[in-house]
Amino acid sequence: MVEMIESGFADRILLGDADRRLTGAELGALAKGAAATLRDSPALVYAGENHPLLPVALLAAACAGVRFVPVNYRLDDTQLNSLIERQPEALVLADAVTAPRVTAGAVVFDDWLAGLPTDVPPPDPRFDDDAVAVVLYTSGTTAAPKSALLRHRHLMAYLLSTVEFGSADPEEAVLVSVPPYHVAGVANMLSNMFAGRRLVYLRAFDPAAWLETVRMEAVTNAMVVPTMLARIVDAVAGFDSAPLPTLRSLSYGGARVSERILREALTRFPDVGFVNAYGLTETASTIAVLGPEDHRAALHSDDPQIQARLSSAGQVLPTIEIEIRDDDGRALPPGKSGIIFLRGDQISGEYATGSLLDVDGWFCTRDKGHVDPDGYLYIEGRADDTIIRGGENIAPAEIEEVLLSHPAVAQACVVGPPSDEWGQTLAAAVVLRPGAVATDDELRTLVRSRLRGSKTPETIVFRNSLPHTDTGKLLRRLVLEELSAP
Repeated sequence: MVEMIESGFADRILLGDADRRLTGAELGALAKGAAATLRDSPALVYAGENHPLLPVALLAAACAGVRFVPVNYRLDDTQLNSLIERQPEALVLADAVTAPRVTAGAVVFDDWLAGLPTDVPPPDPRFDDDAVAVVLYTSGTTAAPKSALLRHRHLMAYLLSTVEFGSADPEEAVLVSVPPYHVAGVANMLSNMFAGRRLVYLRAFDPAAWLETVRMEAVTNAMVVPTMLARIVDAVAGFDSAPLPTLRSLSYGGARVSERILREALTRFPDVGFVNAYGLTETASTIAVLGPEDHRAALHSDDPQIQARLSSAGQVLPTIEIEIRDDDGRALPPGKSGIIFLRGDQISGEYATGSLLDVDGWFCTRDKGHVDPDGYLYIEGRADDTIIRGGENIAPAEIEEVLLSHPAVAQACVVGPPSDEWGQTLAAAVVLRPGAVATDDELRTLVRSRLRGSKTPETIVFRNSLPHTDTGKLLRRLVLEELSAP
């Protein structure tokens, strides 16, 4: 890929900020020179916030034939160092704030860039299509983080099936605000470089800074997680129209987004093409897409079936096979809910402890969902989240969506604390929008009017915030622990 960037975009600006910008030729040369510093390292660990020249690290690792391992610098010291220690003898790069926290020692990324050799040839290529290119640690929402392995062939399969090389116009720029340790951060980096789109990095997300950067850098494309989208919508609520004249495409993913927030965003940004991208770390990013035309059709249609597509993940990529299976492993027909299984060249399904692919190459996502007769995939939540109340399986997401439809509700989480009578009961933790008012009886009445009484939470509590990962995933287990306490 480095050679393709050097030759295909030799004179095109591909990344950087106002202080320093790199053409494709300059980026390739810098990455090859940086690879020389990895001659004796089995991996390159990056522990820091977004950086304008972050792709240099990933491409240097690829040139040197070593693993690129971005880690969550926001973890506490013990957790952070435990992840870094899984990569013994690696070169650790970090931002200036994080570097002193690394007990094994770290080099400040800016210092590493400034000291890169200019007259030392890179190591001999050790490229192997089957070698591990990137190691990503799962978020650990239900257990300790696992080391997910993405090989070069997985990432290239994703690129070749979703991006046309050099397809971006020279003036296009993408704003990357998702963190570097998330699969979306890696996918954004690779796919936009492959397309020839200039990468602009937001070091840390803030809605005002995001809006200002879009304007100042003439950003045409951006990707956010749902919590970011909600904060952006709130930030432009006081404007008659969203002042983002250059923005053409806004993709979102990583967690479930409230349909109410999405409809408001579509209304606030009528000239922007919205894209919902569904994927997992283990699938090397996106496997299903709901495109701009589907969003517009769902927003304006009077047909309930088309309107419902706004809550779907879209249609599965042509290069991906999908099966919905019941608890006994039998494939289900369209419209039936079950566990989502995937197969394809980009599907890794592999951890440091071994592969989870079955003998036929299928990967169990542990997500529940269904595919409608028109091929649209609907995600119903994690199978582990299912609440069994009196023998009835209940998906929390269904109840949460009703709660979030109330104009006063900003966030909602439904869990199933243990019950002697029912096995599990239903409880909801709710965050109200600033200045809004709602009562628990009012919210219970809303749920009962949309769903049946057995799906109405017995308990509704109000909180100032709910626990999330940095990428917007709800830490449901922490809410369950709190609401299960005597």
